[in-house]
Amino acid sequence: MRPFGAPEGDLEDSSRTVRPFGGFSALMKRRRMTRAFSPRPVEPELLDSLLDTARRVPSAGNSQGFDFLILSTSEAIERYWSTTFRPEARAGFEWQQLFEAPVLVVIYADSAAYVSRYSEPDKVRTGLGEGPQAWATPYWLVDASMAALALQLAAIDAGLGVLFFGVFDHADAVASEFGVPSHREVVGTVAIGYAADTGGGDVVSAGRSSVRARRDLEEVVHRNNW
Repeated sequence: MRPFGAPEGDLEDSSRTVRPFGGFSALMKRRRMTRAFSPRPVEPELLDSLLDTARRVPSAGNSQGFDFLILSTSEAIERYWSTTFRPEARAGFEWQQLFEAPVLVVIYADSAAYVSRYSEPDKVRTGLGEGPQAWATPYWLVDASMAALALQLAAIDAGLGVLFFGVFDHADAVASEFGVPSHREVVGTVAIGYAADTGGGDVVSAGRSSVRARRDLEEVVHRNNW
């Protein structure tokens, strides 16, 4: 079976060296955030395929403690923007075509799913079923973040644009507006859609942070010791 991301023909007999998974590496290198969207709808079947891919990320104890709130109607999307932007702030926002994105996916993490899972007989000895405070690392946020990244990569791989952004101090208002259970914790929102034809290349939709140089590999990697 060919692993995900491996181009056809890369895996030959076991006596030969396996080349890097060029497809996935290429995807990561061309990954960019899109800030100017076309209002063209995303096909429902395509959207469901992306969500199905994203839900398959690993999770601690297979707890799967994350949920996707899908906003794909003009009414629901308008409710989101009205909840998160004051009218004057929205009018002066630099990236007006962000508001054209036809799909918003709000990702939520569920700590209760992890506490419940680790209270089961095969996990109870870990002590992690005692409550969220027992977890040194909140894996519900780790796993939901992986799902958010998987969703973005799947969308880019399908030829769509994406933008991940935080909900910040609007989290409670968004949860109330859309009936999100009170114990869910928001990770962020992913805007998905076809990129707008801006006529100005990538510069039009590039954020100010894009000019920052990427850290060198040897600066990031600490081999056998810090």
